[in-house]
This record gives sequence, C-alpha cells and structure tokens, in this order.
Amino acid sequence: MMTFPQFDPVAFSLGPFAVRWYGLMYLAAFLQFWWLGKLRIQTHPYYQRTGWTVQHLDDLLFYGVLGVIVGGRLGEVLFYAPGYYFSHPTQIFAVWKGGMSFHGGFLGVLVAMTLFARKTGKHWLEITDFIAPLVPLGLAAGRIGNFINGELWGRVADPSLPWAMVFPHVDNLPRHPSPLYQAGLEGVALFIILWLFARGDRPRGAVSGAFLAGYGCFRFLAEYFRTPDAGIFGLSEVISMGQWLSLPMIVAGGVMLAWAYRQRV
Repeated sequence: MMTFPQFDPVAFSLGPFAVRWYGLMYLAAFLQFWWLGKLRIQTHPYYQRTGWTVQHLDDLLFYGVLGVIVGGRLGEVLFYAPGYYFSHPTQIFAVWKGGMSFHGGFLGVLVAMTLFARKTGKHWLEITDFIAPLVPLGLAAGRIGNFINGELWGRVADPSLPWAMVFPHVDNLPRHPSPLYQAGLEGVALFIILWLFARGDRPRGAVSGAFLAGYGCFRFLAEYFRTPDAGIFGLSEVISMGQWLSLPMIVAGGVMLAWAYRQRV
C-alpha cells in the first residue's frame, strides 16, 4: 500500500507570483492540442482539401481556451459544489486552486465552437470532428493536475491492492488513485481510439459521436472508483453526479454515430 506523496501544488515562484502545477497541466493541454491540430491539418487529406490553416487552429484554440475555463468553472460551481461557492462567492474566481468540471467545460467548448463556426463559415460538425481527437490527452493532463493537488481521491480500496493509496489529508484508509485511472481511460485510451478512428475518411459527425460515446463510457466506469460528489442532487452511492452527466453523452454519441453513417455526408 502506498502513501500519497503530498506534492507541493506550487511548481515554482516568480517573485510574488506562484506558478502552480495545476495551471502548468492546463498549459500542457493547450500546447498538445495545438501541436496535434497542426499535425492533423498537415496530414489529413480532408483538412487539406477544405482549406484548414494554422491560423484557423490558432483562432480555434483561443475560442476553446475561453470555453474550457469559463464553462469548466461554472460547471464546477453549478453541478458539483453550489452550496460551497454560493457561500464563498470570491472562491468562484480562484481557478488556480483547482476545481474544473469536464461537463461544464464541454458545454463551454460547444458554445465557443458555435462562435467559431459563425466567424469562419465552417460546418459546426466539421469543427467538432476536427477537435475531438485533440482533447483526450489534454484531459489526461488535467487529471494529473488533480492528482498533484490531492483532489478527487478514490473510494476505499482493498488493502491488498498493490496500488492502493492512503491520502493522509483525507484519512488513513486505502483508496483508489482515481485521477490516475481517469487519466488512463478518458485520456490515453480514448486518445488512441479516436486518433486511429479519425485517420480514416469518416462521415461528418462520426468522430464527434465516437468522442461522446467513448468519453461517456470511460467516465461512467471510472466513477465507480472515485468518491462521488454531492452535486445538486445530493450524494448518491448508486449513480454519481458524474455518471448522471455522462449518460446523455453516451446516448447522444450512439445516436450521432448512427445518424452520421446513415447520412454519410
């Protein structure tokens, strides 16, 4: 059984300014998004044929960053801890301390992509198909940031589990290191699946549908190892808040995949 190493959340300081690991993980997420996006533009025949450029990618990243930060924070506030944040409103803006909801960030990105589509005249699903394979490794970076912060610790585990971990700031019980599970499932595994799937000539909407279904399934599974959040519906030991929010994604992803292959646009 291992003990959580109690990382210093501050990576380094520049005078009075503290640079936190959590923020660096988000920076890494955005940088890998740009690099993979550039690779996708340069190597995928569809994006070469339809005139995608690095300037499009730069603008897309700008809109995406706004959607992730604003949507992710609002999702954390409204979906997972409304009581705390409404009692401590100044903490809503303390994003450097952690606390970002994927589902909120996802909704924020959808809004941002709508604005980008209007600006460029590109089809909305063409844009979401482009970004879908670029997202999972960024999610993995965010989960590693959660782990460094000592957040989102897992449910109590069997002490004989080799990688069971005690989080001293929580209690002395062995627990699943669930942020690492999520980094592996929603991050690395989902990236491999989507990157390989998106290399082919897929109908419009298929890659987006695969992302929705894949993320929803992996998140639903990972929630069984993560201490459930109270959320707006109260603590549930049967279906967690994360699972409730993932179910519509699974359904929507399956419907979108079926629709995409039927339409074959």
